[in-house]
Amino acid sequence: MGFRGLRSALLISAAPLFAASPAWAEEASDDRDYLPETIVVTGARDTYALDDGSTGTKTPTPLIEVPQTVAFITVDQLQDQSIRQLGEALRYVPGISMETGEGHRDEIFIRGQESTADFYLDGLRDDAQYYRSLYNIERIEILKGANALIFGRGGGGGVVNRVSKTARLNGNEASVDGSVDSFGAWAILGDVTTRLSEDAAIRLNATYEEFNSNRDFYDGRFIGISPTTTVQLGEATRLIATYSYDDDERLVDRGNPADGSGPLRGFRDTLFGEPGFNRTEAETHIARARLEHEFSSSLSANATLQFADYDKAYQNIVPEGLRNAGADVEFSGYRDTQTRQNWIAQANLVWQMETGGLDHTILAGVEATWQESNNGRANAAFDNGTGGTTSRVTLPLDSVFDFPAISLTAPVRDRDSELEVLSAYLQDQIAIGEHIEIIAGLRWDRFDLKTIEQLNGNRGDRVDEKVSPRFGLVVKASPQLSVYASYAESFLPQAGDQFFLLSPGDTEFEPEKFTNYEIGLKWAPREKVLLSAALFQLDRTNTKGPDPDNPGFTALVGESRTKGLEFNLVGEITPQLHANIGYTYLDGEITSTSSFGAEGLRLQQLPKHQITAWTRYDFTEAFGIGLGVIYQDEQFASFSNTVTLPDYLRIDAAAYWDVTDRIAVQLNIENLLDANYFPSAHGDNNIQPGKPLSARIGVRFEL
Repeated sequence: MGFRGLRSALLISAAPLFAASPAWAEEASDDRDYLPETIVVTGARDTYALDDGSTGTKTPTPLIEVPQTVAFITVDQLQDQSIRQLGEALRYVPGISMETGEGHRDEIFIRGQESTADFYLDGLRDDAQYYRSLYNIERIEILKGANALIFGRGGGGGVVNRVSKTARLNGNEASVDGSVDSFGAWAILGDVTTRLSEDAAIRLNATYEEFNSNRDFYDGRFIGISPTTTVQLGEATRLIATYSYDDDERLVDRGNPADGSGPLRGFRDTLFGEPGFNRTEAETHIARARLEHEFSSSLSANATLQFADYDKAYQNIVPEGLRNAGADVEFSGYRDTQTRQNWIAQANLVWQMETGGLDHTILAGVEATWQESNNGRANAAFDNGTGGTTSRVTLPLDSVFDFPAISLTAPVRDRDSELEVLSAYLQDQIAIGEHIEIIAGLRWDRFDLKTIEQLNGNRGDRVDEKVSPRFGLVVKASPQLSVYASYAESFLPQAGDQFFLLSPGDTEFEPEKFTNYEIGLKWAPREKVLLSAALFQLDRTNTKGPDPDNPGFTALVGESRTKGLEFNLVGEITPQLHANIGYTYLDGEITSTSSFGAEGLRLQQLPKHQITAWTRYDFTEAFGIGLGVIYQDEQFASFSNTVTLPDYLRIDAAAYWDVTDRIAVQLNIENLLDANYFPSAHGDNNIQPGKPLSARIGVRFEL
């Protein structure tokens, strides 16, 4: 079988990485699928979708030929689990640990690397600090390991990409979902697609959600509206335009303080804060237009322009720890505001060609980013009862806290930043016969960051130019089986992943560097089953630390290393059984003293063992059950390695009943055995208790 024949045989394996596949995709069937839908060839093309189809390579590449670990969660699995928020979905991905994000944002660890910014929407950066809803999302892709060639700066441990629902040209569809849980939280979602003509369609996804939980005083609401249109501008040209408006308000819950070397127990429902003060509001607008054109069956191009506007404010009272032998709790607090506007322009050219008996898939691309951000902060001040205020207050440990009057100080932070990034990248995928493929490429980034602290005039300006390589070797024993080895790099400027401030002292330092080495195996024993396994090593270098040759000075001497093993089985195991099962072993430590901690300390929130499994079994066409398992080994809450989050086992369950062809009812139970567990933290004294046993019942109408 030749190069193009092999690729045609691997359509189902390619599907997980087709971040923009709706451009040429049609609905395959109504069957549930824990692998993304099959890509169907249309027209006279002798290969599938010649567009920016693969998130891992930006070319039409089957997953089995991508030399990188990739995990995914399809919309069918999200519906089966009744999951609404990105953070809840990622708990079912081994190798990812959830940070509490201070109770107001998505924050994750991938392979031991913490990030608030390595989030993407349809392959473009979505890096502000907020909670991401899934009402308009087709699937979630998690690409692990450093890979700056595709994603640019950051992404040291990997990235999370959400693939949007878009309008399809194959008919009219409509559905409504409603659900309510045992805490009183409820949600309603609508999804309508209308075909305007043979060449145009629109789709509208919208949701309204009310929040509640076991945590005292917890409440909030979310509004999401996302229209999208697809227009065929001729036989070989297509335009996809999308817009989303998200409006989120909720209580900020910073979790519980530590009690010695572990979490404080016996206060599962207690809010360690002030319910009238602990609030967050986030308003997000994202608009995007993508133009795709096929010059021939071997040459295609696409261009995308995205504008995003983020407006965020949160304020919270924060537990600083127990005092007086555990009888009291000390608190502080603050209000933080963040605004950001992003413009991102990206263009790609994909050319499939043959030279000297070798098949090439060449990617050439450019990307430009313009970003303006502001971050302000004022501290909380507590009435001290004598006409003054204090920055901290200590109160008796109780189930409800009686705070004195709270006011805000004058601003203590007012940071403006301007970021301009220009990137160019070139990649070649070379097929040598039927069994060998090589992927090699380079990305050049010019990173121009200007920041100023308005309160004191301190400026931090720096320009970095970095070249990031990627190399991979794929050996295909058969069309269904491959083994691979890969090397890739990424970098992160010293301003951190949000770029609010680059201090004057940091302007002299080169960016941090992430280097990923990986070997792996991917096997598709059947059309709808994929098994993958990988061994990897991730090195982080150029981290700031104390200069051993100049006491009192800082140098780029800090290093850390994470080693691990990953395993994943996903798909239709039998016609009745769907599953997504994973296991990860992670071992990571600081190998050279840095600003994070001393040499020999284990990386924070890095469980040694993780097991995740979600399965659905259909007894009949109308009735099925689901079962989920999450096991997370013990982990340190911070780099201090003094507070340990205990290991835990959480079991979830579900039942499904199709009342008619158009009406379905499902029941989801979270934490079936009512385990008392602590899945995440933000430092040693903001530890989040897991939810107790709860149930959600939902009804879905297909109109």
